[in-house]
Amino acid sequence: MDKSKIKIIRSRRRTLALEVAKDASLVVRAPFLLPMYHIQKFIYQKRRWIKKKQEEILKNKMAKKSFVDGDEFLYLGKPYKLKIVDWQERPLVFQDIFRLSRGEIGQAKDLFEEWYKKKAFELIFERVLYFASIFSLKYNQIKISKASKRWGSCSSKKNLNFNWRLIMAPTPIIDYVVIHELSHLVEQNHSKKFWRLVEQIMPDYKEHKKWLRDNGTQLNI
Repeated sequence: MDKSKIKIIRSRRRTLALEVAKDASLVVRAPFLLPMYHIQKFIYQKRRWIKKKQEEILKNKMAKKSFVDGDEFLYLGKPYKLKIVDWQERPLVFQDIFRLSRGEIGQAKDLFEEWYKKKAFELIFERVLYFASIFSLKYNQIKISKASKRWGSCSSKKNLNFNWRLIMAPTPIIDYVVIHELSHLVEQNHSKKFWRLVEQIMPDYKEHKKWLRDNGTQLNI
């Protein structure tokens, strides 16, 4: 990889560690006296991991919006264009396209996030209710979160949390995350027993799990 994008920080630490920074550059943390060829070998061994992380960061940057005419926003897996209008009764309206009042452009990100959260709660609540009733699973509360690293979680108190960005994904992907968290009501781990339960409810879950891993960074504003 480009050596100009590698920063080596030496310290009293005993082991090597890698970090891909927000600008997709590589940060290597190394012991003071460790020879350079050891560092180069370590970077080479981790090259696939480095490339994957850098691609994720670059995709995430590309996904972020400028909130101008023609920008596309995902909703249930489909892209919809944004049109800036001079005035309308509500700041943000969705009717086959997104229409945003020009005077609200400065608040556009917050308006979209609020709209997505509302839609996420409506659909996810419906899907949780549907799968929970079929498989006789009991949960406590459903909350929509803005967690940066998790698509969903299930607490020991049986509270279910879901990332609002899921509403940008196709419905089968949302169903996979819902089923994943509902399965944690039975198994609070990722054991073979847990994955068998997920598979029992959704036989093709691996396909949706892979889609989310490959495309999750695109679900962003």
